Amino acid sequence: MIVAFHCCAPEWVDMELKDTVQMMNSADYKDRFEAEYYQIVIRYEKLKAMLEKWDKGELNFTPTCPRRTYNIQIAAMTDYIAVLEARAVMEGVDLEETE
Repeated sequence: MIVAFHCCAPEWVDMELKDTVQMMNSADYKDRFEAEYYQIVIRYEKLKAMLEKWDKGELNFTPTCPRRTYNIQIAAMTDYIAVLEARAVMEGVDLEETE
């Protein structure tokens, strides 16, 4: 089962992992926090897309792990995203704004 979560400003929906490098190297922990969040969301979205294709029989490769393994992974990623979103609220990190 794939669970949706609240996140993602429309302006960074097409962001790639390489686009987070500058934020990861920032001296400001809030920038690094945002980069960590964007990275997990990007990875989550890619895994979710793969699982949706798997469910439709549209994968162009055979996964090496059983589906259950990927289900556990995406559940853990969902939990991690939720924790980061909660921390962002508590720490005053705006995840909906990009520069």
